[in-house]
Amino acid sequence: MENVTSQIEFTLSGFSEILDYKLTFFCLTLLFYCVIIMVNVVVIVIITMDRNLHKPMYIFLCSLCVNGLFGTAGFYPKFLSDLLSHHQVISYTGCMIQVLVIYSTVCIDICLLAVMAYDRYVAICRPLEYHSVMTRHRVAQLVSLSWLVPLGFVSAGIIPSSSLKLCGSHIQKLYCAPWLVVKLSCAPTSWMTSTTPTNVVAYVVILFYIFLGIFIVFTYVQLIRSCLLSLENRGKFMRNCVPHLMALFNVIIAFLFDVMFMRYGSSDLPQSLQNFLSTEMIIVPPIVNPVMYGITLTQIRNKILLSCLKKKR
Repeated sequence: MENVTSQIEFTLSGFSEILDYKLTFFCLTLLFYCVIIMVNVVVIVIITMDRNLHKPMYIFLCSLCVNGLFGTAGFYPKFLSDLLSHHQVISYTGCMIQVLVIYSTVCIDICLLAVMAYDRYVAICRPLEYHSVMTRHRVAQLVSLSWLVPLGFVSAGIIPSSSLKLCGSHIQKLYCAPWLVVKLSCAPTSWMTSTTPTNVVAYVVILFYIFLGIFIVFTYVQLIRSCLLSLENRGKFMRNCVPHLMALFNVIIAFLFDVMFMRYGSSDLPQSLQNFLSTEMIIVPPIVNPVMYGITLTQIRNKILLSCLKKKR
């Protein structure tokens, strides 16, 4: 069964409405991808090269930008090659790799944003304990767990699906999604039972991210309470927490769009709208996060402006 599955090729049928304008889409997508790479690399280089920015908040932001590059690498190169190809297909192995990269990226984003919420909570609500709590060792642990746990969750969801016998090969999307692969199973209802490994992993992941959501809400309730009591804390909140909240809402909205696609993507919605719903979480966060933090965080913004002024001279 494994040998047969590894030879399967999926057809990505989400390209049906854009192939007539494929050169235009190719040029715009390539330009957009280059911009994503540029803005993320700029933030990563600035934080890496400046010792004054080797602080927990900036280290977490650097990891967020690295994750943005990681996630887009799972979509844009394949999407660009598909635009130039006559047949939009992907092998089973390639499909599983794409699922691992894209969906672990979203999960890593949420974990990093939860860690950043904790960092802001300690900095504002427990400032005297900040340096003893957010040590280098603790920061390294939090970053590592923010990557390893989501990668483990997504991998654990992929492995059981490799034993499914597939009776279809058309994926109604621009890239691979785990539930669409499961829907191609010859027994599509079997995965819904509570005893299947895939469903067990899904419940564990859902509970884990519900816990993270509750944790983020708790931290911001405490932050808002603290800011109401202190004018200084209000300034810290506006400088450091507002960008984080915008990034958080951005990821949540992107994830909800993908859930909407999962629920309604096979209905009578126009293919262009389905494509937008399915790609928003890949397109928007990787460019909005570094741009937003680069504009709102004074130290990063000043470094970027200083570098631009030096180049003009």
